[in-house]
Amino acid sequence: MPRVAFLGLGAIGAPMARHLARPDVDLALWNRTTATAAALAGELGVRHALTPADAARGADVVITCLPVSRHVEALLDGPDGLLATMAAGAVLVDCTSGDSATSRRMAERLAERGIGFLDAPVSGGVVGAQQGALTVMVGGDEAVLERVHPVLACFGKRIVHCGAVGAGDALKAVNNALLAMHLWGTAEGLVALEKAGVKAELALDVINASSGRSNASMNLFPERVLTRAFPRTFRLALLDKDVGIAAELAREQQVPSPLLQLTAELFRMAHLELGEAADHVEVVQVVERLGGAQIGGRSA
Repeated sequence: MPRVAFLGLGAIGAPMARHLARPDVDLALWNRTTATAAALAGELGVRHALTPADAARGADVVITCLPVSRHVEALLDGPDGLLATMAAGAVLVDCTSGDSATSRRMAERLAERGIGFLDAPVSGGVVGAQQGALTVMVGGDEAVLERVHPVLACFGKRIVHCGAVGAGDALKAVNNALLAMHLWGTAEGLVALEKAGVKAELALDVINASSGRSNASMNLFPERVLTRAFPRTFRLALLDKDVGIAAELAREQQVPSPLLQLTAELFRMAHLELGEAADHVEVVQVVERLGGAQIGGRSA
């Protein structure tokens, strides 16, 4: 029976942790908001830890799922930190959508104590987490991944070894940057078409049967923009962070990336305008304001 600690019970982390609450897993939960962890632990019948160190004590696998890498790195130090508690041979799996440099730094520090590290950001959103059908992008030693694979398979439908430490973070950032490009570009095109007299519903029907389609045009715009629903499932602030990581990656690799750099600037602007609580699809409203037209949402 593997002993697993899960740290970070947000919109993605909580449903991931639910899939680990199995008879063949000894699970402990910790969250920065104590009441959240206590409530979920009580519901699932697993252990609630008051500190990261308490959660990780005796654990074979510690999984973190926090907003940014620096939050994970902050858990390493101090008397209640992971370095004080995790035993040699244990593995820290960071499912945060983080940055490669911080992951490499954490991996080096943990390796000095004989602790393995994998960066393992996930894709699939809240629905994928609820269904246990996430894609897990893993950076790190392949042998370490093999050891923890049964644990990751509890919530991951597809587990992909991407390369050395930091490779998972890099791939996740680029994936989300492409999502951002599709959102903004589709919004620009549909606003222009609306002003030219072409209804967004008709335009999307054609685009989605043609070469311009994307996940944004096929799913996000019909379900969230045309309906004006804009459910809050993934914060714009986090997408802004991810696009920034991808833009920094391109600069570090000396890859000319004007589109990526511009996308990072646009999403930082939208984030500042719409605030911390806004959903990522709400960026469409910024494009609508700038363009002077609304995409869908009106009766015929």
